[in-house]
Amino acid sequence: MDKILSEIRNCTVCQKFLPNLPRPIIQASSVSKIVIIGQAPGQKVQDSGIPWDDASGNNLREWLGVDKQTFYNDKVFALMPMGFCFPGTGKSGDLPPRPECAPLWHQQVLKSMTGIKLTLLIGQYAQKYYLKNSAKETLTETVKNYEAYLPNFIPLPHPSPRNNIWQRKNEWFKENLICVLQQKIKSLGIYNVNQ
Repeated sequence: MDKILSEIRNCTVCQKFLPNLPRPIIQASSVSKIVIIGQAPGQKVQDSGIPWDDASGNNLREWLGVDKQTFYNDKVFALMPMGFCFPGTGKSGDLPPRPECAPLWHQQVLKSMTGIKLTLLIGQYAQKYYLKNSAKETLTETVKNYEAYLPNFIPLPHPSPRNNIWQRKNEWFKENLICVLQQKIKSLGIYNVNQ
């Protein structure tokens, strides 16, 4: 695993397409229990080098019911985006994750993890890549039908504050799925470090 992580962190495959110098962001261990496959780091995360080190990360940790110390324990959580570097900004937010990363690296990382109990697919890019034809027409339908993907996957919307409107329109998400998600995490024996 150390060799793969070192290779990823030194990757420059899509350098010419990036607004910054490549700085691939990933957290993983051979014994990680939960894999979180997100979209791509934003500029703030690209600057800090810490995955989910932003408002989206705060929302995600709240959904999971875990504190930062637990979240950043690589023996518990692997944090692997579809694109490892900030892809740049478009007209309506960040650009899509670079398409090179997932095919190049994901299977190598996943094969090096022996204890995966759950994979969280955050956003449409991760869902389409991993669920393939079983993903529904829309992200909302995919997330609403999360039971179809258990026990291996739980699809989630992106936890960006920009999606607060989506959450208000889809009250079932917090009332139902967040409870299921937190129960699943506790069933794996994962609790906040300070509890």
